[in-house]
Amino acid sequence: MIKYKLGYGLKILFIGINPHPGSDQRGVPYSNNKMFWYLMIAAGLIKESRETVRDDKKLKYIYENEFQQKYHFGLLNLVDAPTRTAAEVTQKDVIKGRKRILNAIYTYKPKVVCFVGKITYNLFIGSSKSDYGWQPDIDQSKIYMSHFPHRGLASVRIKELQEIYEASD
Repeated sequence: MIKYKLGYGLKILFIGINPHPGSDQRGVPYSNNKMFWYLMIAAGLIKESRETVRDDKKLKYIYENEFQQKYHFGLLNLVDAPTRTAAEVTQKDVIKGRKRILNAIYTYKPKVVCFVGKITYNLFIGSSKSDYGWQPDIDQSKIYMSHFPHRGLASVRIKELQEIYEASD
């Protein structure tokens, strides 16, 4: 099971839709397919090697001990229940998750909140009329909707990560 740790002083709070069962079992978000982590490295947001994040034990150490403390990033999921597909996410869970995400934003005031994927953001706002990029702020946080890490050109995702990182300084 993934343990989420948040604190004050976050540069970026990443919001995923929900954990994949493999990632949940490892206890690290996006560890089933490590593309999220590879993109973070390629964009210069974390100073680790691909070899390091390929190793599940080392990645778990980075996530639990450095992701927030060293890099000032946080990660939450809209829904905590692991599923293989987003279609399995229930509206009841989305409503509970929306409240939890808003509470985290109002409490910890991250500089940027990045919703990972269009489905995640659209479920959060209850609409499908949004597009990638900057969204209306929530409280003191800038909001960004990025592409999902696993599909499409890596260069687009790297550029998005660099853009939100620059906005978090």
